[in-house]
Amino acid sequence: MKSQIQINNIKFANKSQLICILFTVFINIAGYSQIKKEVKGNKEYEKMAYIDAIKTYERIYEKGYKSPDMLLKIGNSYYYNANLEKANTFYSELYALKADQDAEFFYRYAQTLKAVKDNTRANEMLAKFTQAKGTDSRAKLLSQNKDYLEIIKKNSGRYKIENAGINSKYSDYGTSYFGTKVIFTSARDTGNFSKRIHTWTGQNFTNLYSANLAEDGSVSAVDKFGKQLNTKFHEDSPVFTKDGKTAYFTRNNYLDGRGFDDNKVTLLKIYKATLGTDGNWTNITPLPFNSDSYQAAHPALSPDEKTMFFASDMPGTHGLSDIYKVKINDDGSFGTPENLGNTINTEGRESFPAVNDDNELYFASDGHPGLGGLDIFITRLAKDGTYKQVLNVGEEANSSKDDFAMIINSKTKKGFFSSNRDGGQGSDDIYKFIETKPIWCEQSLFGTVTDQDTDSIIANANLELLDDNFKKLGETTSDASGKYLFKDVECGNKYYVRTKADGYNTKESPVIIKQDSGETQLNIELEKTAKPIKIGDDIADVFGINLIYFDLDKWNIRPDAAVDLAKVLDVLQQYPKMNIDIRSHTDSRASFNYNEILSDKRAKSTREWLIKNGIDAKRLTSKGYGETQLINKCADGVECTEAEHQLNRRSQFIITAL
Repeated sequence: MKSQIQINNIKFANKSQLICILFTVFINIAGYSQIKKEVKGNKEYEKMAYIDAIKTYERIYEKGYKSPDMLLKIGNSYYYNANLEKANTFYSELYALKADQDAEFFYRYAQTLKAVKDNTRANEMLAKFTQAKGTDSRAKLLSQNKDYLEIIKKNSGRYKIENAGINSKYSDYGTSYFGTKVIFTSARDTGNFSKRIHTWTGQNFTNLYSANLAEDGSVSAVDKFGKQLNTKFHEDSPVFTKDGKTAYFTRNNYLDGRGFDDNKVTLLKIYKATLGTDGNWTNITPLPFNSDSYQAAHPALSPDEKTMFFASDMPGTHGLSDIYKVKINDDGSFGTPENLGNTINTEGRESFPAVNDDNELYFASDGHPGLGGLDIFITRLAKDGTYKQVLNVGEEANSSKDDFAMIINSKTKKGFFSSNRDGGQGSDDIYKFIETKPIWCEQSLFGTVTDQDTDSIIANANLELLDDNFKKLGETTSDASGKYLFKDVECGNKYYVRTKADGYNTKESPVIIKQDSGETQLNIELEKTAKPIKIGDDIADVFGINLIYFDLDKWNIRPDAAVDLAKVLDVLQQYPKMNIDIRSHTDSRASFNYNEILSDKRAKSTREWLIKNGIDAKRLTSKGYGETQLINKCADGVECTEAEHQLNRRSQFIITAL
């Protein structure tokens, strides 16, 4: 070799110098070998062959070679395979080696720290993520829900959970109801001579399996399901129409040697199949919104089966995967997929949607604040197409690992979900559960509508429920007893109730709903439009107008007083035959004579303001009474606050003719 010849021709000062150079050459050759292996690992990583990438990287790592890029990719490979503890090992070493990382690293690192129950350090990483990427929806959610762990704790303790009894040492997940059976996904080894291994997970490709479902929720007799649906590649997460005649499911889009994307990666599509009279599945076709350039997976159906929900990373996706919906037309064709928006989707992963008969949407996410990995969340689908608040379903359904694919029977409150939590049999396991209490705070708003002056009931009043932006949410009518009721108002929210009745002024009453389940009472008193008035009444008392106050030693009309004086003006305009006597008063400070003159100036100032604004002078008289008619204790020599003195500096409007 050329390198050997060169070494032999060199003259060395001593033996140790020769050994040092030989060792350096050896290290360089070994390093070059490790670099070649790292390049191989990078290629496997780019092809999403994460298990192969891990094996290659770790062989290099065990020989002492490491780089920040390689540590990140090993960590990511474990992260993408939901092995958060192993991901944490390499993320921690990377962070110790190089703390300056991209924002996304801090988020993933935080998820792995939660997995090893280091919540303090996880929150530190989430703070770094928020600081680095404050515009990210996940950062905003964390800022808005700083006490998210307390909220999750409040939502917890609602499930009785146990192993479903159908798990293997391989990945088992993604259940669906099919008559008296449960259909699920499994990578279990069925003993075939020819086995195909998924390079992403290192396990067999998944197929669909069935198990009998008993009335008590137990499952048994596992067998392969739908011979025509299963291929040598990957099928999972089916959903069936209620009549059992149509199936939608996920499958690798590699068929007949085609189906790679531009990076030679086999992606996922949603397929449709029809159950024939012979019990075989036929007409297996991909749905029209699939593509060879993005993934579509995990279909779910709305209760009326007119809408499909699914997960995808198609153009327009907020993060790694989003949840979409698409209309199913009466003729079986499909509309254009719509992203569910940023109430549901984040820059993270949202997947595995499921909708029950109560129009509750369950989905898995690592973008909303959770306990680590994927958590299960729930929201309500409103009639107007919007989505109510998103809630973490809490422990025990969620853990520090990946929890996903929850389905529930709305009547029995029994269901299944999948998880790779500790204590299972395989990488993912199926758990059955029963929900012991609802997550939603159930509240109703009720009350009685009465006359403000007489307390008599008002029947047939029209009441509208408005949100805090005055958007109309509902409408009802008071009954013969004056009672009304709005069901299903949300706990802790602020609402307005707009009440209308013949002969009464419309009123908008604010109310904040209690935080706990139950009832919130709001009684409503309405004011008659036509007030019963008589000579000698004070307009301020009859029409609920604030008294006209003045500053100390002043007689000019203050801006706030002008607002209420305008109400007096409005009454005089509505009653053109009404005459009034304006009576102004002072507090007890200053001399008796001075106060009499000052009050007279205030009365005249008030009268001139009304004349200036269009009232005939003949309808108005005025007089100052000084300190002769104090309304409280604040006489000469009595110590009072400024607010108490203010009450005496006022004007009255006494009706003298009608």
